[in-house]
Amino acid sequence: MTGGPTGRAFVVVDVGGTTLRVGRYEEDGQRLIQVIRTPLDGLGRYPDAPAAVLQRRVLMQVAQTVESYLGSPAGEGVSAVGIAFAGPVTADGVVTAAPTVWGGGGSAVEVGAWLRRRLAMQTHVVNDMTASVWRYARPGAADADFCLITVSSGIGNKVYRDGVVLVDRSGAGGEMGHWPADPTAEDVVCDCGGRGHLGAIASGRGILKSARLAGGRDLRAFRDSMLGASCAADPAMLTNEDLVRAIRFGDNFALSVLRAALRPLAQAIAAVHSAIGIGRYVIIGGFATAVGDQFAHHLGDQLAGFGCFGLSDDQARSMIEMGAPDDDHALIGMGRMLSQVSPAVDRQGVRHACPGRG
Repeated sequence: MTGGPTGRAFVVVDVGGTTLRVGRYEEDGQRLIQVIRTPLDGLGRYPDAPAAVLQRRVLMQVAQTVESYLGSPAGEGVSAVGIAFAGPVTADGVVTAAPTVWGGGGSAVEVGAWLRRRLAMQTHVVNDMTASVWRYARPGAADADFCLITVSSGIGNKVYRDGVVLVDRSGAGGEMGHWPADPTAEDVVCDCGGRGHLGAIASGRGILKSARLAGGRDLRAFRDSMLGASCAADPAMLTNEDLVRAIRFGDNFALSVLRAALRPLAQAIAAVHSAIGIGRYVIIGGFATAVGDQFAHHLGDQLAGFGCFGLSDDQARSMIEMGAPDDDHALIGMGRMLSQVSPAVDRQGVRHACPGRG
């Protein structure tokens, strides 16, 4: 996976929907160390700010955070910076959209070129899921091909097949969260502005909204549940932490909300399997990780209920597995991806054949 014991080190950055993460990845030993996390100055903190304002805030926050990191002992000997961004990214490092970061508006941003000028250092920008794939890639294994799915503030995915991430140079591919799972759901609005998208239904944000709405529709059932006792019997006060706790405890009300939300996600997985034959699905993301193995269990049940052509129910369930129980996927994946990039770059500081661009 790596380029050998060269001793290179990289600063790796994960620009997520709610959190900015920065760490040091050392090629020797494949170690991620000295990670810092801070709330992102994006849509999550400033939901009413215009997209253009959030774009400036996020870019400046990323640049200043990386500059500070590079100037600290953690930045000693660093040869490149890798930015994993929550949104479609072109082969040239242009972020074409970032609904969970700055909402559905805003123009495309040349993040890669801007950061290379600002940092005066070799800088690579790819989609966060593209980076995360390289944490779980097993080139040469019998089951090497897989689909990585994140269930967090939004939903995203990437397919790894025959040693590469399936995405085109424009960054298209892997935006499962914006599949119109239920176009009739006019009241289910995605961060991008679309209606009935999978990410608005089955993400952590979407499931929380569904739980609040379900509690309002059936207040008695809500108040009789574990959730009613945790938030003063007011569905509007419900948090993701409350919901996750109730799901893990086995609360019937919370589980019914989760199962309903997972149905369209299971349908999407069944479609991917039927279309291109991917038989392994690794689930990561803050909400899914917090729920834990129960998330895979209930998603597998939904998948078996729909049926996957050519598979038994048990085989369908076995396609689902949970990723590592942390939030370091994009950081570790980016480090492993950069380990494959030759130090030789073109005059713009970009290696054209960087694995899995987008």
